[in-house]
Amino acid sequence: SEMPLLSVPKEVAVGTAMLGVAFATGMLAGKRQYPSLVFGTPSGLIGKNTPLRQYILDHSLREHPVLKKLRLLTADHPWGRMMVSCEQAQLMANLVKLIKAKKVIEIGVFTGYNALNMALVLPDNGRVIACDINEDYAKIGRPLWKEAGVEHKIDLRIKPAIQTLDELLANGEAETFDFAFIDADKESYNEYYEKCLRLIKKGGIIAIDNVFWNGKVLKPRKDDLAAQSIHRLNEKLLRDARVNISMLPVGDGVTLAFKL
Repeated sequence: SEMPLLSVPKEVAVGTAMLGVAFATGMLAGKRQYPSLVFGTPSGLIGKNTPLRQYILDHSLREHPVLKKLRLLTADHPWGRMMVSCEQAQLMANLVKLIKAKKVIEIGVFTGYNALNMALVLPDNGRVIACDINEDYAKIGRPLWKEAGVEHKIDLRIKPAIQTLDELLANGEAETFDFAFIDADKESYNEYYEKCLRLIKKGGIIAIDNVFWNGKVLKPRKDDLAAQSIHRLNEKLLRDARVNISMLPVGDGVTLAFKL
């Protein structure tokens, strides 16, 4: 559904226009000094292995010892790059704690670093319904879930996530979940989003990962179904009156959708 058009007083419109001119002037001036300047930050300045990202980790990451162990273990895996960045996982856990979540859905578990992060902040009777189709990856993290004392909070379901979501809905669990994290096959993102929106209660949050898709969403190729799918969902979310959104430049981009 489309967001309603808003009418604003003339003074607000004029003030906004003047701010826009000032912003554009500043951007042009900045670009003369930094050709790649985007919103005050040269693109690439916060890359994966840059000094600034290391500074961010050194000054903000509060990682449980078992989380660190799992992160390092996952980094050695041939597909280790699929793991959610540690600063992003910490943000997800902070959001889960902030809204006092008890029921969480995770679509795309891999070795379970993010699931473990969220499970650590859930109450003892809290649950993460962790959806994946590959149990081999999860076997890497499961012993560490147990070591951290939260294995009982992670309900791993090895089957297509759509099937698990449909089962939750069929069991009458619509609008009973507090938080959902989507990070699986990109072509199914819209379907995951729609089903999670039905399962999440009002005031709950859906976090959607990889919304930048390494910048490929800027001009998706016709043969890149993943980029096309993410781009379509990004455009849809902008106009979706069922949620408020924030798209954040964290990791490969994450959009937070707050259900109204």
